[in-house]
Amino acid sequence: MSDLAAANKWLEIDPDPQTRRELEELIANTKNGDVAAQQELADSFNGTLQFGTAGLRGPLGPGSNRMNRVVVIRAAAGLARYLNQLHPGGSAVVIGYDARHNSDVFAHDTAAIMVGAGINAMVLPRPLPTPVLAFAIRYLGCAAGVMVTASHNPPRDNGYKVYLGSGSQIVPPADTDISECIAAVTASGEIAQLPQGDDWITLGDDVMDAYVARTAGLIAPTAPRNINVVYTAMHGVGGIVIDRVMSAAGFAQPIPVTEQFTPDPDFPTVAFPNPEEPGAMDLALATARANSADIVIANDPDADRCAVAVPAPTENSSDDWRTLKGDEVGALLAWWMISRGATPGVFAQSIVSCSLLKAIAESAGHRYQQTLTGFKWIARIPELRFGYEEALGYCVDPDAVKDKDGVSAALLIVEMAAHLKAAGRTVQDVLDELALAHGLYVTEQVSVRVQDVTLISDIMRKLRGATPTAVGGFEVLAFDDFEQGVDGLPPTDGLRFMLEGDSRIIVRPSGTEPKIKCYLQVVIPVHPGALESARGTARDRLDAIGASVRSWLD
Repeated sequence: MSDLAAANKWLEIDPDPQTRRELEELIANTKNGDVAAQQELADSFNGTLQFGTAGLRGPLGPGSNRMNRVVVIRAAAGLARYLNQLHPGGSAVVIGYDARHNSDVFAHDTAAIMVGAGINAMVLPRPLPTPVLAFAIRYLGCAAGVMVTASHNPPRDNGYKVYLGSGSQIVPPADTDISECIAAVTASGEIAQLPQGDDWITLGDDVMDAYVARTAGLIAPTAPRNINVVYTAMHGVGGIVIDRVMSAAGFAQPIPVTEQFTPDPDFPTVAFPNPEEPGAMDLALATARANSADIVIANDPDADRCAVAVPAPTENSSDDWRTLKGDEVGALLAWWMISRGATPGVFAQSIVSCSLLKAIAESAGHRYQQTLTGFKWIARIPELRFGYEEALGYCVDPDAVKDKDGVSAALLIVEMAAHLKAAGRTVQDVLDELALAHGLYVTEQVSVRVQDVTLISDIMRKLRGATPTAVGGFEVLAFDDFEQGVDGLPPTDGLRFMLEGDSRIIVRPSGTEPKIKCYLQVVIPVHPGALESARGTARDRLDAIGASVRSWLD
């Protein structure tokens, strides 16, 4: 079928006036010879947006390869069919959504399809963080949950994340089974034939109140509360929730980054609404300097991630700040949870995260485990006590939220910083002490965003076919292809290079963005009085390895 024929067929079934208008304009411009319109139309119908373990995620717009009401309704109907097969006696689904364009529309379309399929549907009352939805699944005893969000993706994107009754995201084979149900719905005919209902339940504030109470209760009643916090919601939905949780825990409300506090789906002050991206934290750091803050906390737009910045005085300035790497925050949270008396359990991380966690956990008598990348794997570990991945995701209360939670993580970081301040210590003091105890672990990510995703598979294929024998002047001692299964983990697309001098590189495609990511780790033994020297050595090694890795991606 030609692109124009597919587009005209799509117009017959699309219930959304906005995407119909967009498609009609695209068709007209294509017929008039507009090359850009021809390319956009071709990409819009270049296959079907695929449902996987991350659910659905992609640009908004008309067509089978975009996020829109047709694609979402079919996905919801496929999920409903899967749930009715799994729970023939009936089930319930809770649905949440963030403040992105069309998130509320997609959420209510999902609720209508669920009701039409005989499933009890409950919708959260307003745009709320992803961890509130993950909490609601277990709190309400639902068979599944749906969160409409594209997390920290660009403004044009939206997504559809699915959880099952355990409260954690889907993993194989559930993703394949749901995808097959979606395909069956798609092949069966027009979406107008799908039964829908309008008697879903719009929840009140009970779930949110319970989440706030549970999260605030993580803090010890006697813990110090004297801390000056700057907070940015990054134009997302975390602001009001953070304020409520902080207040309920006995802390003063954070100083907001006002330009980024109110939800705005266009994310006007940042190129990408992700605290990891260059420049995304600039307004927060300026606010911290202006208010003599002790710490900066940032959430991404759906508040499942948490970034941290701390004062970093230098010889030239007493007002410098440093945004911590996700691995540093993970190590700090693990140290803090152990220090405050974490009950026995497993400390876990994804394979791309810094292995300092293993040293911290095992030295304190806790079990350690690594998983594939993604909280869908971390959350399933039996007796999980703490889990993290370097992309700013942390799970500090797995009994309540089996997913990364940027709100509860933020609260524990604030508690830790207040405790250190009361003791006359700093966050950097703790990082230095961890280096002296376990060695200096330094990590860095080298990544490239691409327009043509085939470039990613080309790079992976080249590295498999011509494995380097040395990187940055360091010999490759071992090479592991994660597609073959490594360390007892399921196969996945990734490569690991173990280098002489206790260094490591892991290369993998992003699961949610058109990026290829390379994770570098260097470990340097530290002797008393030689920490600065060790930092210099680590920096030199990272620079050399990073230069080689960047050449792979050119």
